Order: sequence, then C-alpha cells, then structure tokens
Amino acid sequence: MKVFKDLWWFFKKEKISYGLGIVVLALVSLLTLTPPLIVGIMVDHIVEATLTTNILLMWIGVLLVVGFLTYGLRFVWRILIFGASIRLARLLRNRLYEHFTNMSHRFYQRHRTGDLMAHATNDIRAVQMTAGQGVLTLVDSLTMGGFVIITMAATISWQLTLICLIPMPFMAYLTSYYGTLLHKRFHLAQSAFSELNDNVQESVTGVRVAKTFGQEEDEIKRFKDKSKDVVEKNVAVAKIDALFDPTISLIVGISYFLAVVFGARFVIADQLTIGQLTSFTLYLGLLIWPMLAFGWLFNIVERGRASYDRITSLLSEKQDITDDKAKTEKKAAGDIHVSIHSFSYPGSDECALENIQFTLEAGKTLGIVGRTGSGKSTLIRLLQREYNLEQGSMITIGGNKIEEFRLDDLKATFGNVPQDHFLFSATIADNVAFAKPNATLTEIMNSCKLASIHDDIIGFKDGYETIVGERGVTLSGGQKQRVSIARAILPKPNILILDDSLSAVDAKTEEQILESLRQNRAGKTTIITAHRLSAIKHANLILVLEQGRIIQSGNHSVLMKEDGWYRRMYEQQQLEELVEKGGQHDAT
Repeated sequence: MKVFKDLWWFFKKEKISYGLGIVVLALVSLLTLTPPLIVGIMVDHIVEATLTTNILLMWIGVLLVVGFLTYGLRFVWRILIFGASIRLARLLRNRLYEHFTNMSHRFYQRHRTGDLMAHATNDIRAVQMTAGQGVLTLVDSLTMGGFVIITMAATISWQLTLICLIPMPFMAYLTSYYGTLLHKRFHLAQSAFSELNDNVQESVTGVRVAKTFGQEEDEIKRFKDKSKDVVEKNVAVAKIDALFDPTISLIVGISYFLAVVFGARFVIADQLTIGQLTSFTLYLGLLIWPMLAFGWLFNIVERGRASYDRITSLLSEKQDITDDKAKTEKKAAGDIHVSIHSFSYPGSDECALENIQFTLEAGKTLGIVGRTGSGKSTLIRLLQREYNLEQGSMITIGGNKIEEFRLDDLKATFGNVPQDHFLFSATIADNVAFAKPNATLTEIMNSCKLASIHDDIIGFKDGYETIVGERGVTLSGGQKQRVSIARAILPKPNILILDDSLSAVDAKTEEQILESLRQNRAGKTTIITAHRLSAIKHANLILVLEQGRIIQSGNHSVLMKEDGWYRRMYEQQQLEELVEKGGQHDAT
C-alpha cells in the first residue's frame, strides 16, 4: 500500500472529493445490507404462515426505495472518486510534459523517445487506476466487508460468523504473496512496452530509410521479436493475475460450506431460524465482492506502484541547465567573446573543443567551416547554452556571461536553423509562425520572401494553408530548409544561427537568401556554419576548425592569401562548380 502513501499529497489536495466519495460509498454499503435482512424476515413470515399482502407490499416498497437510493448514490461516488483520479492523470501528464520541455539535450541522450511516451501513457493510466479503482476497492472491501461481518455477528450468530471467517487469513497471505510477484513482473512488462514503443517510433520515423535500403523484412522481424517479448512479459503478469479470482473463490466456497454445515446444526438446535440462516448465506454472498475487490486491490496497487516509481524516477532528474546564476532580465545583445579552454560531451572522454578563442563584434557575421566532426555544431550548441561550459571556459555576450541571462531570454536572443529541419504536421503558415504565434500573414509572407520560399508556397494548391505532413514529408529538402530559415528570422532575433542550413539549395538560391539577410539584418549578428564556402565568404570573421581546434581565422581575403585548408577547399569547390556548369552547358 506504499503507493497510497506516495499519493497522499494528491489525496489531501482532493480531500473534499475523496471524503464525500468515501462517505457515499459507506452509505451504499449500508443500503446493500437491507435486501438480505428483508429476505430473512419474509422467509420467517412464510414459515410461520403470517405473511399478509400489506406486509409484502410494505417490504417491496422498502426494497424499491433502497434500489433507487443505491442507484443515485453509486452515480455520485463515481463522479467524485473517478473524477479526482482523472484530474491526477491530467496533473501528472502536465508535469511530465513540462519536465520534458525544460530538460536539456543531455536528458534526451539518456532516454529514448518511445520510453518517454510510455511513461506519459501506460504508466499514467496505471496510476490513475490506483487513485480511482484502487481507492474504490480499498474502501469498498473494508466498509462492505466490515459492515457485513458486523451485521452477521451482531444480528444473527457471532459463533457461526467466526467459523466462516476461519479461511480468511489464508486468503490474506496468498494475495499478499501474489502482489509481490505481480509488482516485479509488471515492472518488467512496462519496460518491455517502452522498448516496443521506442522501436515503433523509430521505425515509423525512419520508414523512408528502411525502404531505401530494402530493410523492411528486418524491421518487421525486429518488431515481431519486441512484440513477442512484450506478450511474454504480459502473459507472466496475467498468470499471477489469474491466481487471484480462483484463490478467493476457493476461500469463499469453503466459507459457504462451513456456513451450510454449521448453520444447519444451529437451526436443528433452535439457535437460528430458517430465515436467519437464509439471511446469513445471503450476507455471505455479499462478502464475495469485498474479497474479490481485496484481491483486485493488490493487482491495481502493485501496477500503480511500479508505474508511479517509474514516473517519479523520471521527474526526480534535475535540470542541468538552470537560471541559478541569472542576473539580468533582458535579451542578450552586443559583442560575443568566446574563451573555451576545453569541452567534452557528458559521458565522453574525447575532447570535442579545445583552445577556442575569438571575439565577434555586434552586427557582424561569423563563418565557421571545417570537415565533418570538426566541432562546428558543438560550438553553436555552447553559444546557445545547450550544455554547461567546463571550468575555466567562458562565453560572454555584451560583457555578460551567458549563465547570467535567464534561459528564456537567452533562447529569445537566438534564431536558430539547425541541421535537422524539423517541421510540425501543420500548415506552412503555422510552422513559420511557431516562434511568434501572433504573427500576421503579412509578416509570415515577408519572412518567406527573405528565405526565398514564398514563390514555392504560392505555387501550392492551398498556399500558406498547405499541410506539410509529419516532419515536413511533403516538402523537398531545400523547401524544408527555407521554411526553417523563414521561421528563425520571423521574430527578428539579435543573433541568427544558420547551422549548415543552405546545403540543400542551389548556389543561386543560396546567394539570394544571403543577400536578403545582409540587407534586412543590417546591424544584427549572424553566425553561419557551412561545408560550401561560398555561403560564408562574405563573413567578417571566418574560423576554420580541425578536430575541435581553430587552425585558421580571418576574413575571406586574408585566408585566401594563406596556403591553408581554406584556400585549398575554396579552389576545389570553385573548380567543381565550373566542371558542373560545363557539363550542364554540354548537355544543352
């Protein structure tokens, strides 16, 4: 019953709903005792030949009143108790979602998407059942069972009641033992479901890749293996679950046997009437539900405890990127100074960046180039404080350390176009306006014109109301990049970051976008990472990274005078472009 203790904070919060619900449940239990009593009275009247029409109608009337009262009260307690449990599910779901949105990239490196989805669905559903049906079975089994036993002992025969309760301790022991086994197996079943959920999410997301490489059969086999594991673990849970009802039925059956054998002897000895024995057996029948509820209670509680432990374990993880050192409440603006002694990703011993030193004046453009894996995106992440800097390193904007800005203000400072151009399953207009939901259509269109995507959009049948599909599947790679650029520049951020965001567009479109940005972002800072050097040749400062270190720095003219990586790569790309144009000319 530890889970009820863990949920006590919520029970106190909803004390009125649960308090009234429990009172109404107790009233229903008391009303349920009435029919067996009336049946016993009627049997004695029949045996004694004293039953009259008036007596019969009177007791029938009482039964009807009790029936209608029970009907109404059962509706009330369901609204009170189950309504509260639904509010708990909503509260936990909101807490989880808020927790997910506040956590850093490091959190998502440790947890898979499918597992997080399982926490927010299956686990919350199990906890909701504990706070609803769990409370119901606990209260109903105690009140109904207690009232029935007291009534049997006080109004009929305490000796016969004690005899019939002899098997009950065995049931308590067995259900407790089953509950312990159920907790362990349900925890394994939930973990297996999380893995299956993650597998489905990955497979659906990467369906194009699977089809491209002809791996559909392998993906199907992997899914079947995961699904089989989930089934096996849930069958293991079901095997324990299946023991509850037979065990309880056996115990209740033994109690019935004892009631008939010893009750008959009490009737023969004139210690009980036929009517009293009839009422006693009916009361014993009423004990079946409390006993079944008691077994069901262990089932629900152990499932809820396993799920609540998983949820609290997730919620207990602390944010590693916080506002603890925040001193200013304004967006970051001004010169950017970077001094990174070294940086390694959490859990890795390999140095991702080392001895990075540079200053970028406000309103200037920074270009970052280098081979794949040289540290370009890592530097961009540190500028946006997606990871904490190591001791001895520092990044300042306008003379303030980035740790001194509130996270919301720091995020609002940057307009970021990441390498992974994620679009939501919504209209193009909604995707562009994501960072500024109150933007007008005119503002959205102006941003799209700057990103050279406006003409493409108006060519679609539904224009800006075109649904892009999940992750933007209905758009080409270049179109997704340009919609992402439009989304980033719409709020007019102080610092715009293009992280290799022009790779899927042709050279002419790239030049159009860059020229538009230069004209419309005059006086604002822009940072561009690229493999195609034509995208950054206009930059005021260019950094060439190699294995996490700066091997060259300067503007285009300076770097072209040096015999280094930049000049060699630029000349190679220019030559490739000439060859490509020559091939196209020959083809025409």
